[in-house]
Amino acid sequence: MRPYETGDPELDARIHELAEDAVAAHAAGRAHNGADIVAELMVSALKLHRDDADRGDLKLVNSAVKEMRYSFLVFRHYRDVPKVTVFGSARTQPDQPGYKLAAEFASQMTDERGWMVVTGAGPGIMEAANLGAGVDDSFGVNIRLPFEAEANPYIHESRLINFKYFFTRKLMFMKESNAFALFPGGFGTMDETFELLTLIQTGKSPISPIVLVEAPGTSYWRGWLDFVKGTLMEQGMIAPDDLALFTHTNSATEAAYEVYHFYENYHSQRFVGDRLVLRIKRPPTPGQIQQLNDEFSDIVVSGSIDVTEATDAEISSDDHPELPRVALHFNRRSLGRLRRLIDAINSFPVDEGEQSSD
Repeated sequence: MRPYETGDPELDARIHELAEDAVAAHAAGRAHNGADIVAELMVSALKLHRDDADRGDLKLVNSAVKEMRYSFLVFRHYRDVPKVTVFGSARTQPDQPGYKLAAEFASQMTDERGWMVVTGAGPGIMEAANLGAGVDDSFGVNIRLPFEAEANPYIHESRLINFKYFFTRKLMFMKESNAFALFPGGFGTMDETFELLTLIQTGKSPISPIVLVEAPGTSYWRGWLDFVKGTLMEQGMIAPDDLALFTHTNSATEAAYEVYHFYENYHSQRFVGDRLVLRIKRPPTPGQIQQLNDEFSDIVVSGSIDVTEATDAEISSDDHPELPRVALHFNRRSLGRLRRLIDAINSFPVDEGEQSSD
């Protein structure tokens, strides 16, 4: 691959030397210190200047990078703790059933499941979720708006991040969360719902549990589901299996179970070359592998679904090499079917001996 450089040999040498010197003190003992990526970031900044980008464009890029850098820093300290993002209306009042349901869901996720909760830091559903989670288990990913600038009081300042741009804020929601609970809301909630589903449906984000939650007796998501099924699916805009990418419930307990059960056996995924590797917690039996091949051959473009060892790429990056895994040549289109495959893996019974030893 052609090096990403300015094209000026002397300048490129200085950039690489500066990048190596800048990261050397922080990279002792690391297999990969990131100096090559730091050098490319510097090249991009210089190319923007060389391209005569106007000051407004430079400020946009500069602010976005600053916001992402600080976000990475805040979340890095909690990288090993699973997190659920809660979306919903800022206008929901504390005496409304949706508020109480969001608080109950967040409380179950933190107190009973050991997760942390991420919200947009505002009032309404966001405040309810942070209240339920408690200050010690809450993150706030706040957007600075003319009419809603203050974060709710249930987020410690060390886990509060303020954003100028929606796109960097939404990136952090998606990147740092392992699951998503969506409560009724306005345009913002609809935007987040469809973007989240689009990212997962197109394979741009890993499959994660998505739960649409509303209080009993309400019809917010019911109306949305009527549109999705009666218009989008009926007109061929989405596939029937795309409906497997989310679940709808009126119960905080069911919502918490949906999130937790998704990771009952499944752990994570990664493409290695042209194969999709699914890391899991319990190795499947030969009969279970045969069951997967019988049921999901339609999404395998060649070969079969097989038990495999950690690849060299995963070992070199310390990408959970200790976990069992299965791999397949996935067609990269049928993400709803892939979700069903993960559900099948999670449904495999636990060996009695293994269960008694836990």
